[in-house]
Amino acid sequence: MPSLKILRNRINSVKSTQKITSAMKMVAAAKLRRAQTHAEAARPYAQRMAKMMEALAAGATDNPNAPKLLVGTGSDKTHLLVAVTADRGLAGAFNSNIGRAVRLKARQLESEGKKVKILAVGRKGNDYFRRELSGQIAGTFNFVGRKTIEFVDADAIADKIVHMFRDGEFDVATLVFNSFVSVMTQRVTEKPLIPAALPVANDNAAPAANEYEIEPDDGTLLERLLPRNLAIQIYSALLENSAGFYASQMTAMDNATRNAGDMIKKLSLNYNRARQANITNELIEIISGAEAV
Repeated sequence: MPSLKILRNRINSVKSTQKITSAMKMVAAAKLRRAQTHAEAARPYAQRMAKMMEALAAGATDNPNAPKLLVGTGSDKTHLLVAVTADRGLAGAFNSNIGRAVRLKARQLESEGKKVKILAVGRKGNDYFRRELSGQIAGTFNFVGRKTIEFVDADAIADKIVHMFRDGEFDVATLVFNSFVSVMTQRVTEKPLIPAALPVANDNAAPAANEYEIEPDDGTLLERLLPRNLAIQIYSALLENSAGFYASQMTAMDNATRNAGDMIKKLSLNYNRARQANITNELIEIISGAEAV
């Protein structure tokens, strides 16, 4: 059994760790409220924009002059996976879930004869993919030291994707991120960026409304709207990912605090047992010495 000094030092060490994890839990909870508010506020706009892109893509499938950003190149030989993770850890399996999902999807596409490139958004994802898929990283972004995520960050990522697409570096782009469901649940989500997802066919759906008249013309509108849509979808994903990270970190730090408390109880019990054993041995020695005299 360890000595009393060793047990006492271990108890003090675990208590110090417990204070840190408890403080981190409180900080994550405070940041979660703000991040959740931002993520929920961005959802309606992003969802409405995605539906509009779906409708435009459905109407442009037979148009040979349709923008490539909308309908794609017609090929799917090269895939770009935009993987969104956090810049920090201590959040349970939050970052590893994205890394594992992207790795499995990359392996699946490669088994089908496709080429895969990865755009890593977040320092943890960058570190992970450099270990697991180092030869497939096409670019990296991180927001280390940033207090909040701004739309300009998403716009920079969208601009990178658009330039890569126009340079012919990929045919299909998919966004992979953690969507915020609740404090206890963050779901790995895949969202198609290029080409836009087509709406699911529904025989019972109401007939489509009359087509809109677009001024000055649909080409000019789509030229500005498509890159904007990419930035909006990415910005929404960044906000969802941020809320999910703080929720996962708060849960992880809460579990760590509870585990530290259990460990302190166990170490304290061992400490008291060792202390009682030492006292008993000292009493036996005293009594034995008195009887010998």
